[in-house]
Amino acid sequence: MKGRLLHLARSPSTLLIGAAGVGVIANALALAAPSGGDGMASRLGVSLQDSMAQRDRALAAEKRKLDMREQAAKAGEARLAAEMRARQGPPNAGAPATGAVVEPSQPYDDLARIYQTMKPGRAAPIFEKLDLEVQTQVARRMRERSTALLMAAMSPNAAAELTMSLAGRKVIQQKPKSGRAAPPVAGK
Repeated sequence: MKGRLLHLARSPSTLLIGAAGVGVIANALALAAPSGGDGMASRLGVSLQDSMAQRDRALAAEKRKLDMREQAAKAGEARLAAEMRARQGPPNAGAPATGAVVEPSQPYDDLARIYQTMKPGRAAPIFEKLDLEVQTQVARRMRERSTALLMAAMSPNAAAELTMSLAGRKVIQQKPKSGRAAPPVAGK
């Protein structure tokens, strides 16, 4: 037997032919075998697909959570930046003009907390009666959502005036439409 192994080792082509023959026989047996294991394989496939779908849903939910956290963080950063700008005031606020009264921000902060806790429908009529400068200072210190709800409950003219004031624009008092004269007609 030892002599036969030496003979096979010297001739690699015989060894390769033998290995190829064994491979062909193994493939033929695998194809000819009855497919009784398909039920097991298909259940395993379905289970794997369900597992992957469940994992994908969990990943999508986690991604939505992360996106919402990121949006909340960005909104918080924007709110903090706006508060910092509001506390610093306009660029020329560093040197108040003679006779100008510098008001402390604590009362405005307290008022902002109070108006945020009130229901917008009840707070709006009271808020509209405040001086426009006080409205502006309080609204700048409120959360954006609370300010939006409060402005939605205000009358359109009051909300527009507050909006213009918050934007730093000159507030234009609107005149009633019934007292306006007709525009002049060209050519007469």
